[in-house]
Amino acid sequence: MAEALRIEICTGAALETALPALARLRLTVFRDWPYLYDGTEEYESAYLRTYLNAPGAAVVIAWDGDAAVGASTCLPMPQAEPAVQAPFLAHGLDLSAFFYFGESVLLPAYRGRGAGVRFFELREAQARAHRAVGFTTFCAVQRPADHPLRPPGAKGLEAFWAHRGYTKRQDLTCRFSWKDIDEADETQKTLMFWVKSLYGEALP
Repeated sequence: MAEALRIEICTGAALETALPALARLRLTVFRDWPYLYDGTEEYESAYLRTYLNAPGAAVVIAWDGDAAVGASTCLPMPQAEPAVQAPFLAHGLDLSAFFYFGESVLLPAYRGRGAGVRFFELREAQARAHRAVGFTTFCAVQRPADHPLRPPGAKGLEAFWAHRGYTKRQDLTCRFSWKDIDEADETQKTLMFWVKSLYGEALP
């Protein structure tokens, strides 16, 4: 039987120590479908420091012994990047009512063991610690069905997200640029948001 993963919220000095390993982890997982991300450890390390420095931010880490094999990020929406905030502001929504889940990564060998569910549980608990927050949200990259690098039989996580209580919001999208593994330069990608009400309120 596989050893149980240790999954915990990490902040402060413990998170700072883990940043290099998390940067390498993200680069490994995000090279795969659907992100196809060809990034650098330097950029990832700098990006992850956002979660070290932003008030209310945290990273959930899955450990196999001393090795970080998965991670999931979250922070209050007012601390998120302007590109993430933009569609909410454009719809006149109060940023302080939202808690943003950045990204989740998990090495393939550890999938199917409950880490994804636990990532959501711990991040939602982090969100509930903020009195103004009523909603959690994340965004996912949109890829065309005929994308040449789509693996045969590839399945998305939409059913899993819906089962966790999240609703796709086609009216809330943002754009980010990165270089795909088959590209020479960065190109813009569209990401669509999913939103959940933590306390049963109607979605805005």
